[in-house]
Amino acid sequence: MENVFNILEERGYIEQLTHPQEMKALFEKEPVSFYIGIDPTADSLHVGHFVSLMVASHMQKCGHKPIILVGGGTATIGDPSGKTDMRKMLSREELDHNVECIKKQIEKFVSFEGENSAIIVNNADWLLDLKFVDFVREIGSLFSVNRMLSAECYKQRMETGLTFFEMSYMLMQSYDFLYLYNKYGCKLQMGGNDQWSNIIGGVELIRKIGKEDSFGLTFKLLTTKEGKKMGKTEKGALWLDPQKTSPYEFYQYWRNVEDASVENVLKMLTFLPMEKIKELSSYRDEKINESKKILAFEITKLVHGEEEAQKAEEASNALFSGQGSLANMPTIKIENIPFSILDAIVLTGMAPSKGQARILINQGGISLNDEKIADTNYMLSEKDFSNDYAILKKGKKVFYKLEK
Repeated sequence: MENVFNILEERGYIEQLTHPQEMKALFEKEPVSFYIGIDPTADSLHVGHFVSLMVASHMQKCGHKPIILVGGGTATIGDPSGKTDMRKMLSREELDHNVECIKKQIEKFVSFEGENSAIIVNNADWLLDLKFVDFVREIGSLFSVNRMLSAECYKQRMETGLTFFEMSYMLMQSYDFLYLYNKYGCKLQMGGNDQWSNIIGGVELIRKIGKEDSFGLTFKLLTTKEGKKMGKTEKGALWLDPQKTSPYEFYQYWRNVEDASVENVLKMLTFLPMEKIKELSSYRDEKINESKKILAFEITKLVHGEEEAQKAEEASNALFSGQGSLANMPTIKIENIPFSILDAIVLTGMAPSKGQARILINQGGISLNDEKIADTNYMLSEKDFSNDYAILKKGKKVFYKLEK
C-alpha cells in the first residue's frame, strides 16, 4: 500500500512536522495509531474540522488507526489559540450533548469497523479526575513557563490578559498525548497549524520520559488567495449539520469558490484521483465552472450523502441555467402580504439588521425576481408571487425562495 506520507504531501496537507525522516520511515514500516482532537464547543462540526477528518480518512485507508479525541475535558477550559478573549465555559451537560452530536458526523469520514477501526475517546474520562498537586508535580514540572510564553498561542494574549486557567491548556493537551501513547500505543498527534505549539508540547513530554517514537504533524488551513479562512458565510460558520447549514447552502458555497482555490479545494476536500484533479484545475474562464460543479457535488456528497447532493445540484441548476427543480433551495415563508423588503432581507439572513439591508439596497445588491430593488420602503405584494413564490437575490450568488 502507498505510503500515506506521499499522499498527504501530494495533496498539500502538510504544513509542519517533527522528525520528518523518522516519521516517513515509520509509515513504511508499520501501521501507526494516531489522533486528532476536536473540542466540542458546539453541537456540530464546521468546515474548520473538515481537513482534519479528510486526513484521518486518508490515514485509515492506508492501514493506520484513527483515534478521534473529543475534548470534553479540555473544552471546559478552551484553547486560547487565536482567541482575543477567554472562551465561554460550558457545563458538563452541554459538553456531553455536543459530543454525542459530533460523533454522528465523524462516522461519515472514518470507519469504526475492521482491523484498523477508529475509536472515539473523550478526555473528560481521564482529565476531570486528575488531582491538581499530583498533576503539576509530575507533568507541570516538565514544562518551562518561559518557553510556554514564547509560544504564539500565548504571546497573542499577553496584552489582553492570559489566565493561569488557560495556560494549563497546553499541559492538558500534552497529557492527552501521553495518556493515549500509554494506553493505545498512539505515536502521532495531528492538527491544524494553529495547534503547533500544543502538539510540540505533547511530543516533547513523551520524549522527556524516555520514549523516542512520538511525532507531531500539522496540516494547512484551507484559505482563500488573500489568506482568509474558508468556511465563513453571511450567517457565520459553514456547518456540517444540515439543520445549521442546509445542503443547498453548503453546495452553493463550494460552487462559488474563487477560481484560484479550485485546485487546493479539490485536493484537500475530495477523494478524486490526482489525475482528474489536475485536469479539472487546468480549465480556464467559463470552463472552470464545470470544475466547480463537480467540486461542489463531491464535497456535498461526502457530508450530506449523494441524494442531498443531487437535490442541491438540481436547485442550483434551476437558478443558474433554468433547468432542474427549485424545490430544494432555501425557502422562507412570508405570512402576511404586503411584507417589507427590509424584513424579508433580514428574515433570510442576507443582512443582520434593517440598517444593513438598506445599505445593500442602496448599493444595488438586492433583486426580486431578477429586478433590482431601489426603494428601501418597497413592500412585497401579490404581484410579486405570480407563481406562488418569489426569488430574492443578494448579489450574484445568494438566493432565497419566498413563499406566501
